[in-house]
Amino acid sequence: MVTITGVEHGSSAERHGIKPGDILISINGHDIRDVLDYRFRLTEKKITLKIHRGSELFDVTIKKDEYSDIGLEFETYLMDCKQSCRNKCMFCFIDQLPKGLRDTLYFKDDDSRLSFLMGNYITLTNLSEEDVDRIVEMKTSPINISVHTTNPELRVQMMKNKNAGKVLSYMQRFADAGIELNCQIVLCKGINDGDELMRSMRDLVKLTPHLLGVSIVPAGITDHRDGLEKIELFTPEESAAVIDMVDGVAEECLDKYDSRLFFCSDEFYLRAGREIPDEDYYEGYPQLENGVGMIRSLQTEFDDELEYLSDYDLDKPRNVSIATGYAAYDFIKSLADTLMQKVPTLKCSVYKIRNDFFGKNITVAGLVTGRDLYSQLQTCELGERLLIPSVMLRSEGDIFLDDMSIDELSERLGIPITPTDSNGTDFVSKILY
Repeated sequence: MVTITGVEHGSSAERHGIKPGDILISINGHDIRDVLDYRFRLTEKKITLKIHRGSELFDVTIKKDEYSDIGLEFETYLMDCKQSCRNKCMFCFIDQLPKGLRDTLYFKDDDSRLSFLMGNYITLTNLSEEDVDRIVEMKTSPINISVHTTNPELRVQMMKNKNAGKVLSYMQRFADAGIELNCQIVLCKGINDGDELMRSMRDLVKLTPHLLGVSIVPAGITDHRDGLEKIELFTPEESAAVIDMVDGVAEECLDKYDSRLFFCSDEFYLRAGREIPDEDYYEGYPQLENGVGMIRSLQTEFDDELEYLSDYDLDKPRNVSIATGYAAYDFIKSLADTLMQKVPTLKCSVYKIRNDFFGKNITVAGLVTGRDLYSQLQTCELGERLLIPSVMLRSEGDIFLDDMSIDELSERLGIPITPTDSNGTDFVSKILY
């Protein structure tokens, strides 16, 4: 049961006398615990809500369209607390954060509801048999799963959770129920790579046709690993070997299932010094959020936007700068150089930011902090505006990971700062604004 905190004015719920403070116990006889129960049971055209108000217990019956809302509001989006992670993964990035950051950054969620609703990845270790049955009944699809290895004993070792191995069986239950699965493997050198990676790919491919895809990404290693197990970075040669192994299995899958299914993240290509594959390789970018194909997608969108340069005022002089991480610097610099060749009135300087906050091994733009931007850009020629990737900021678009606000950085540097989304159209339009 959940407490109703608000009722939308003019809604079906208001017309039927439901009030803030009422407690929703069930819909059509099914208990309501959280947002998944609520949304699933709400799809019926005729619903009977059991309401508790003070000492009263009564039913409210509402007729409605199949997917229309009835106007109830609850204290939280989940109508419940977030479920925290029960694991102690050897590669967990949150365990590698420095002290003194805002509390929300240290919270590890492992919530199956957020997997369906927000695309978060889960390890399955938080799921009870009841949870699994509910997912199967509701067919909450797709489910995003952090697999890491299909070797039960190794998974227990990597995740420091005695149940981490046996819950792997849930994936087959989901697939048997027709639920689609997105999977992720965080690769740790000398631990779940090599033969173990091959085993994991061979096991996961058995989930087809309900396996949507698997991303293989290298573990992020910060300078704040005191007391944690040692994990080494992949060398360029080792990164190339990972790509070759994954591509070998992916080509087999392409022949058999008409999809590669397995994709290495862009970071492996950058470490290996390999050229990023073409757009067709990524099959519509199913693993884009895991950093798979982001560079190719940005390049393609950038090239497309160049066809519309006549829509901009190309006679207007512009002097802008861009800050990015080490990993993407050469690529972003090449885009800026191309754009300057097309627009002679444009001057665009690109600066690569060393990650002193998390450590030199962290090279992605999304983990660059405000203080590193300030310390390394304060003496640079920044032009009229500074552009930064929006992934440097939290979802609200206002705060860096170190709690510096974008307004504070702008004031310190004495220049307007413009976040850009991770697509080529926004990149061009923000530069030529």
